[in-house]
Amino acid sequence: MAASKAWAATVLNLLLTYVAVLIARGVRFLGPASGNQACGEIGAGRMWEPNLLAASLLEPPVNAGLLNGVNLLITAGPTRERIDPVRYLTNRSSGKMGFAVAAAAREAGAHVTLVSGPVQVPTPAGVTRINVESAREMYAAVHRHIADADVFIAAAAVADYQPVKVAKQKIKKDSGAMKLDLEPAPDIVKSVADMAKRPLVVGFAAETNDVEQNARAKLKRKNLDMIAANDVCHSKAFDCDDNALLVLWRGGQQELPRAPKSELAAALAALIARRFAESRLAPGRASVPA
Repeated sequence: MAASKAWAATVLNLLLTYVAVLIARGVRFLGPASGNQACGEIGAGRMWEPNLLAASLLEPPVNAGLLNGVNLLITAGPTRERIDPVRYLTNRSSGKMGFAVAAAAREAGAHVTLVSGPVQVPTPAGVTRINVESAREMYAAVHRHIADADVFIAAAAVADYQPVKVAKQKIKKDSGAMKLDLEPAPDIVKSVADMAKRPLVVGFAAETNDVEQNARAKLKRKNLDMIAANDVCHSKAFDCDDNALLVLWRGGQQELPRAPKSELAAALAALIARRFAESRLAPGRASVPA
C-alpha cells in the first residue's frame, strides 16, 4: 500500500511539472468542470460543456494588444551574494510573480526581456531570458538593455547588501563567532528611475508591516512611476501560487485582491498599459512626484 501511494505521488508530481511547463509555453488548460461524474461521484473532473469550450477557444487572450510594440524589460527572482565558494546571502523569492508578469506582458503584445536571478521557473513562451546570479550581474544586464526599454518592471528581490570581500576558499568553522562585513548592493530600480531619459518605471515592495505607508515612501524615495506592494507576512506571498497587490501611483491606487499569480499579473499588466499610454503625453520626464 505504501509503495502504491509513493508511486501515485510521483506520477502526480510529474504531471504537475509537465502542466507547469506547458502553461509556461503558452498552452491553455480548460477545465475541469464540477458536477456529476460517470462513476457516480460529484465533484471536479467533468469535461467542460462544448459551447463553453468553443467560446473559450475563440476568445482572444486577456489584454490582447494593450502593449503591442512596447519593449518591456523586467527583473525577477532573488539574487545570491557570495560569501565564499559554497555559501551566499539570498532571500525567499521564488520568481513566480515576476515570471507571471513577464508572461502577461507578452500575451498583451509586448516584446519582453526577462533578467532572472536563480529560480526553478520555466521561461514564458516568447520571452527572452537572461540568467544572472548577483545584484551586480543583474545591474549590468539591466543597463545593457535599458536603452531599448519603454517600460521597466523591477520585480526581482534584489539583495540590499553584499559582502565587502568574498573568500577565495571555503571559510572553516571554528569555535569563535564570525563577523561578516557588508556594503550596499547596487540599487537597480533607482539607477533606472534617475536616468535623464528613462522608461516608465514600475517597482515592487514586499512589506511585513504598514504596507501602504512603506510603499508610498518607496514610490517617492526611488522616484518611481508605479509600485506594486504586497504583504509577505506568514507566507502570504513567498512560494505561493497566489498573491494580492496594492498598486500605487501619483494621484491614484488600486487594490488587486488575492488571486492566482497569473490572473494578478494580467490585471497588473492592464494597469501598466494604461499608465504607459498616459505617460507618453510627457515623454522623457526625469521625475514623477509621488
